[in-house]
Amino acid sequence: MQNEPGDSDSHVKVIEMEEECISVDRNEPHILGIDEAGRGPVLGPMVYGICYCPKSKEELLKSLGFADSKTLTAEERSKLFSLIKATKELGWAVDIISPQEISDKMMRIHKQSLNEMSHNSAIGLVQKALDRGVNVTEVYVDTVGTPEFYQRKLENAFQGIKFTVTAKADSLFPIVSAASICAKVSRDFALDNWVYTETKKPDHVFGSGYPGDEDCKAWLRKNFDPVFGFPSLVRFSWTTAKNLIEEKGTKVEWDDGNKDQPSVANYFNVKGDSTPKLKDRFRFFQRRKMTPVQTI
Repeated sequence: MQNEPGDSDSHVKVIEMEEECISVDRNEPHILGIDEAGRGPVLGPMVYGICYCPKSKEELLKSLGFADSKTLTAEERSKLFSLIKATKELGWAVDIISPQEISDKMMRIHKQSLNEMSHNSAIGLVQKALDRGVNVTEVYVDTVGTPEFYQRKLENAFQGIKFTVTAKADSLFPIVSAASICAKVSRDFALDNWVYTETKKPDHVFGSGYPGDEDCKAWLRKNFDPVFGFPSLVRFSWTTAKNLIEEKGTKVEWDDGNKDQPSVANYFNVKGDSTPKLKDRFRFFQRRKMTPVQTI
């Protein structure tokens, strides 16, 4: 087992926690379920989870009483997660994607959507099971975006595996319900044990973490710094956070100090012609008839 819940670096970019099927023949055909937790909140990581078992043990899954993690209490989820870890026929893993990584990928020049991050996480977790030598033959996935597109993407990545991608898969297939529990319990643990990197430690009373939650909005306002923004727990790319930055943040204007030279800001202008307009170029360049590469 790797990186047990409780590690002090629970705020880092990606954490993977896992259990393997110890006494099961990995060559036997296996089914695998995929689900996520924490896609919508403005606070905390998004967690993808998988759970897998031999196809011959499907009835065991049903008898254990798995259900969509969102319909269960925290205590019920915790008990079922302990049951997953104690059941030798089950294997599991989670991919914890930090708020910093989500913000970075969604706000960079070449943006990556949350859907694409989700797809990549799922693909990485399926590959992890295959790398363990597990004979995965069927995969059931709770969809993100259009099911048909997502399913084609997975089928192209793993030819020979049968994929079923559908909405509400966590309530249709017990193996996806088990994956949902792994993801949800891991996210809850990461939130409850979050290690703040900031010098000033925020309080931990933020409600559900969803943008519409009044406790969450109050926490965001309370812990907002006009220069540095929010603590590391916050997804800066969420509209709720961006609106607060726009409203309360310190306004910055870049002054290049030389009116005769193009502004650095021109290089970041993506509308229309992004080539900076040069004025009165230095004689060194004029005499040598040197031309900017942008205009060649």
